[in-house]
Amino acid sequence: MDDRRRPVMEIHEWRWGPDAERRPGLPWIGIFLVVFGGLLLVESALPEYRQLGNVVVLAAGLASLVAWAIRRGTGALYAGAFLTAAALPGTLEGLGYAIGDGWGTLSFGGAFLFVALVRAARGGGWGWQALFGAILVVLGASRMAVPEVASIVLPALLVVLGAILLLRGGRR
Repeated sequence: MDDRRRPVMEIHEWRWGPDAERRPGLPWIGIFLVVFGGLLLVESALPEYRQLGNVVVLAAGLASLVAWAIRRGTGALYAGAFLTAAALPGTLEGLGYAIGDGWGTLSFGGAFLFVALVRAARGGGWGWQALFGAILVVLGASRMAVPEVASIVLPALLVVLGAILLLRGGRR
């Protein structure tokens, strides 16, 4: 009989096993929610500890980045990058640094660029994250450097981006 015509047998096995084999160690999301919720309650009851929330979110972001470095999970990468970006400006203000406008936008632009860099290093290309990150960095930096001109930066970027897309589309 021809080998191509032989019947193929597949065996699938379903079995119950210990939870340790199916789940990673600690339920990190549960721990995060308990700590974060507790800190929000403390912040509501004691407003003088308002900056503590930024520090905790920063810690959660950095912990997510460490988890990403160990496990290489995409969710941990995004969570770590964006939590860190969200908490960084408030943490700097809480430490006494006088930061102006644009730091939040710049932080999120850096987070998107970091994700794009990781994506490119893995062979997945730069992706939309690089474009979005570059736009946010330019917007944030312009608000920091020249606040009077910042209001025209976004419309100018949109015109340039639209022109590039039109020129690329016209060549095809």
